[in-house]
Amino acid sequence: MRRRSLLLAAVPAGLVTLSACGDGKSDSSKASASPSPSVSTAPAPKIVEGPLPAITAGAKFGEKPTVAKGTGEPSKNLAVKTVIAGSGRTIAENDFIQANYLGQIWDTGKVFDNSYDRKRPLVMQLAQGSIIDGWRYALAGRKTGSRVEIAVPPTWGYGKTGNPQAGIKGTDTLVFVIDLIESFNSKSSAKGKEVPQTDAALPKVATNTDGDVPKVTVPKTDPPKKLVSTYVLEGDGDELKADQTVLCQFQGLVWDSGKTFQRTYGSGRLSQFALQQMQQAVKGLAQGLTGKKVGSRVLIVVPPELGYGDTPPSGGVIKKGSTLVFTVDILAAM
Repeated sequence: MRRRSLLLAAVPAGLVTLSACGDGKSDSSKASASPSPSVSTAPAPKIVEGPLPAITAGAKFGEKPTVAKGTGEPSKNLAVKTVIAGSGRTIAENDFIQANYLGQIWDTGKVFDNSYDRKRPLVMQLAQGSIIDGWRYALAGRKTGSRVEIAVPPTWGYGKTGNPQAGIKGTDTLVFVIDLIESFNSKSSAKGKEVPQTDAALPKVATNTDGDVPKVTVPKTDPPKKLVSTYVLEGDGDELKADQTVLCQFQGLVWDSGKTFQRTYGSGRLSQFALQQMQQAVKGLAQGLTGKKVGSRVLIVVPPELGYGDTPPSGGVIKKGSTLVFTVDILAAM
């Protein structure tokens, strides 16, 4: 089953257009029951502390939990409990969250989805239309590093239609245990270790980590003929795999003119795209990111044959045969 719910925060114009929300051949076949969009006209729910089923095993943050079946009638309100209180950043609505989670049905205790087995946390925006309202209301104001258990009535879950593919009926209350790993917003930057920039033939990239656009100085020389991908800030996260989706800040410039054709820094948005799908748009960008560590700022120089070649987007600053320069802050991946 294809993931329906991974919405882009920003589609880089001229880079990639995604007609569907998904991450290609990554583990989406097992993830369709993840918190999908629920654009509801219902008023905000009343948040109560319970009832909530007991977590009977896997009680530590980051461990796959085992949750008892619900007993009695679930609340008609949204039940929320912070099981483990974190001390990280406070999450706000419209932030992106990185989280592991397990979801099951109150009445039966049937687990319909979990990210722990996939070993790839969910990365999704906490915004109306991109996540079920139960998550949106329950997680805003919580801190990263927290484990939160919630019980979501249908009104703030999948509604009266449920999610038949996942075995969820329109009358089912859903129980989630959520480990909030990290959150990101438009002011987020890579926080890796600075790497010396000693090659005079390559652009120099600023190392500020305040969310502002890093200045790029392109040398007045001919561009390299081959793809270049090098760290400006080297993070300590996992290396990106070719089948993953990346959440990032980025900017793209044209080597010859130094003009920017797209950027998220300072725009109030982030960008999210699947590397497999980027292969069909700007192959060099996908290749340059593959293998790089999460938490890094990367400089990527894309020769024409791995960019737009002789068919650039119309009406922009990219011309036939343009070499492209990207800086990408890799914030998260799934």
